[in-house]
Amino acid sequence: MSLVELIARADERGLAASGLACLDRCVPLLGGDDEVLRPLWASLAEGAAAGDWAERLEQTRGKLGAVAGGADEAVGLAHGMLAAAPGEWSAAALRGWADDCSVAALRVHRLLDGGGDDSGLGDARGGVDTDGLSPLLAAELRRQVAVLELLVAHGAGGLRGALEVSTEGRRVLRAAVSRRSRRDG
Repeated sequence: MSLVELIARADERGLAASGLACLDRCVPLLGGDDEVLRPLWASLAEGAAAGDWAERLEQTRGKLGAVAGGADEAVGLAHGMLAAAPGEWSAAALRGWADDCSVAALRVHRLLDGGGDDSGLGDARGGVDTDGLSPLLAAELRRQVAVLELLVAHGAGGLRGALEVSTEGRRVLRAAVSRRSRRDG
């Protein structure tokens, strides 16, 4: 199934985890530590209180600041993901956010890889063609699909695996950010 199809079929938990995983992989651009999003991940677990997501989202915004990151487009995209996260726990709100986060995270990876335009992103998300994507961008696309597939297959039990996928992606992005700062610095 393509990424677009997986997002279209996901339930609220899957959608929230998909958007959160994209945001989690971009935490190095927000200046947060590796644990800053853990409370949000915990709010997705089976048995979490209904209002946990909204409450923990506001706390996270307070820690990371939800304002645009200046002239750097990648930083601005990461902040935009956080700022747009819905406090409302509904499939419609979360689906729009998950879809937007997917596109933003792919754009961030394209920017960090020094790629050109976004013309191939739509086809790649639709599963049509990933030829010509940079390794960094193709890996991000695979991670997004993996997160959703884990949650489809395992429900709340897939959260640990989704977090592991995101942790790996965050390390990769942190290295890409470091390479870019050495190159540009």
